[in-house]
Amino acid sequence: MATSKLFSSIAGSSSLPQPIIDPSTGEEVIDLDEKLKDKRVALYFTAGWCPMCTSFEPALMSFQQNAKDAGKPIELIYISSDRNEETNIKRASQLNMYTVPFGDQTAELKKKYKIWAGSETFQFGFGRRSGVPAIVVLDKTGEELAFVAAESQGAKALATWPLDEALGIWGTKN
Repeated sequence: MATSKLFSSIAGSSSLPQPIIDPSTGEEVIDLDEKLKDKRVALYFTAGWCPMCTSFEPALMSFQQNAKDAGKPIELIYISSDRNEETNIKRASQLNMYTVPFGDQTAELKKKYKIWAGSETFQFGFGRRSGVPAIVVLDKTGEELAFVAAESQGAKALATWPLDEALGIWGTKN
């Protein structure tokens, strides 16, 4: 799938992978710009079979809740290195995260950000910057604002997330 078809305009100037799926319904998220308004948005590259990912997730969920409690809500989009679509949807639902369709969309995002599981090296090559887990924090235009190196740093990497950066708050004018 071509990148131009993968990324679509949101609210005129923002871009996110499309479509975004709500795993609780299996349907495309409608009015995504409204659902993301005033939130910090990030792509969470992960896999349910990955022990590093599953051991990182309690800290990530705690971080997300603490950010919400501090008035800095976070929306994570699950980018799967799972083995199949069923597991992708199940894990995204368990983690209460939106996701992108399994397959071409996830492959394009992995190539764009150079993040994939070690088991995917045959498919994507050796030129990755990180394995899973990893987080790409997006600015309000859908471009990378920060990289959270969870694979190499674990939970302490969450401290590098720029929660107060105005460019990282979706739906704001600044």
